[in-house]
Amino acid sequence: MAQEQIKDKWPRVALIASEYTISEYSSFLQRLLVGLADESIPAALVCPSSWEPSSAFTAAAEVIAHPVFNVPFMGPLNMRLLTERLMRFKPTVLHCLCESQASTTRRLAHGLDVPYVLTANSLPKRWKPLSVSSTYCTRIIVPAQSIRDRVIRAQPHLAGRMERINMGTFAAQSAQCFSEPSQVATLVAAHRFRKADEYEDFLGAVRHLLIDGYEFMMVVVGNGRADERLWKLLTALDLLRVVTLVPREIPWRSILVSADVFIRPRPSRVFDSLLLEAMGVGAAIAGCRGGVDDLIVDGQTAMVFEPNDELSIMRTLQHLLDKREAARQMATSALEYLRENHSVSRMIAATIQVYREATG
Repeated sequence: MAQEQIKDKWPRVALIASEYTISEYSSFLQRLLVGLADESIPAALVCPSSWEPSSAFTAAAEVIAHPVFNVPFMGPLNMRLLTERLMRFKPTVLHCLCESQASTTRRLAHGLDVPYVLTANSLPKRWKPLSVSSTYCTRIIVPAQSIRDRVIRAQPHLAGRMERINMGTFAAQSAQCFSEPSQVATLVAAHRFRKADEYEDFLGAVRHLLIDGYEFMMVVVGNGRADERLWKLLTALDLLRVVTLVPREIPWRSILVSADVFIRPRPSRVFDSLLLEAMGVGAAIAGCRGGVDDLIVDGQTAMVFEPNDELSIMRTLQHLLDKREAARQMATSALEYLRENHSVSRMIAATIQVYREATG
């Protein structure tokens, strides 16, 4: 009888995801859905109709496409269809996984009369505060202290609803960086290609390494409106023979497992899941401070350089390539940091606790 009463209090969760969430945080989403399934918590995943769900998602959740009609002036009909579909699922709590879906989730919560949780993965924009219902939003989950601090600074009245839950990953048993001394070093960098000139100092440092006789291959992960200009920049610097550009949509781990060094060349306004995964597979990290930089702890999890300083970037990469055993020790330290602070099991447990409190 007591066990049945406990089960009656278990939540039924509807996750509201954007296309950005699906592409940028696919590993997190898969782990969350599997964790909910392991706890026998029913889950529905509301996601863009253009997205093709993989078996990893469909096995752990009921997938609901939204919008059904992706054409102008169909917003009210799409919202009504989504509300009706969720009414059949009977969620006890909604979880908005991306700030871009905050308004939609707020409307759903009012229409369904159920509480919701909002995840904020990025620093708030000065002109666009979080859209939060004072009645239905019970918690705002953030994956980093830097995001929490900035949200509270912008909207102090939200401080009581903030909950920091570190995004979890699986840490490798040992560091993979430079594990094969005879192999040519592989460097992986990732950033959104919004402005090609943001890469000039970084690629200039890479060019000087080649001039100085260093041997390596580099993969740059990303895509954006500056793709064409970036190709031209690589051509001008004669880097196409060692640098390969790949889109972010391809499976990350297939690239990261071959990385000796992972580089974050620019500050990021969003929590960098690719950086987290690179650290988790045991790559040595080189990055710059600024933005959401909680994972970058100088000397413990990463070597830090100045983002607009070609000489600083070059010296950091030289140090990692020259002192490979030190790089492996730092990568090992980063793995310990992840085990202590970014456990998947703790992330799942904390998130489920938030759901229970919301429905309790």
